[in-house]
Amino acid sequence: MALVAYGTTASPASSAARDVGPLLRSWRERRRISQLELALRADSSARHISFVETGRSRPSEEMVLRLAEHLEVPVRERNALLVAAGYAPRFRQTPMDDPALGPLREGLDRLIRGYEPYPALVVDATYDVVSANRGVTMLLEGVPERLLAPPLNAMRLTLHPEGLARRIRNLREWRGHLLAQMERQLALHRSAALRELYEEVAAYPVPRGGAREAARAPVEVPYFALPMRIEHDGRVLSFVSSISTFNSPMDVTVAELAIETFLPADPATVEYLHSSWAGEHREAGRE
Repeated sequence: MALVAYGTTASPASSAARDVGPLLRSWRERRRISQLELALRADSSARHISFVETGRSRPSEEMVLRLAEHLEVPVRERNALLVAAGYAPRFRQTPMDDPALGPLREGLDRLIRGYEPYPALVVDATYDVVSANRGVTMLLEGVPERLLAPPLNAMRLTLHPEGLARRIRNLREWRGHLLAQMERQLALHRSAALRELYEEVAAYPVPRGGAREAARAPVEVPYFALPMRIEHDGRVLSFVSSISTFNSPMDVTVAELAIETFLPADPATVEYLHSSWAGEHREAGRE
């Protein structure tokens, strides 16, 4: 009978095997995948997966990365798995202001400018704004300067009682959507900064005006997505948001960037945005 070796088996189990095993098991359970299903996806065996999770076998670096990929583990946490298994981190974390990311920053700026007059912005893992177009600038009109001081934070700007919250007509629904989004991220990322931000914005009171408007004028939600209905210059604009991330990123910073675009949810919003945009261009032409 042939013997098949999987990684490095130690008796008693090595410290690295004991450290990485519970982490991998935790990710598998979060994804609600059985050991057998994960083994089939990763071209392994349920027995080996069991040995890895219990610390009886230390997985190879390749196996750690393969399991992480099939478990859809975030890039930052893949580094944590590698370190727990006794290997060096594979994915670097490049600061956004590093010259190496210059082409990326330029590409992102071009992309979100292409959405104008519709609002679009780029945020990092803690919702700090990396870049925003003029559509976003329009929505921020009237927000106090202290909330606009760098670094801008999208969640803080949206949910603070003196920020956009006071103008969002369906604030309770939109607030619930944003907090749920943060909760899903917290389930995937061990981020003290994100947890601190969540606790801050979740504690913000709901402005009375927003609550009154929501109670007085129920929103007919489009079947395809929850809209954000926000007052601007005496009108109520309606947007649905879409979030995009990078495919197969090899850098922690890039992996945690998100591009959020706000598309009009009704014809009146389309007409208003385009007429306002055309008016701005006419004024600029006269200067």
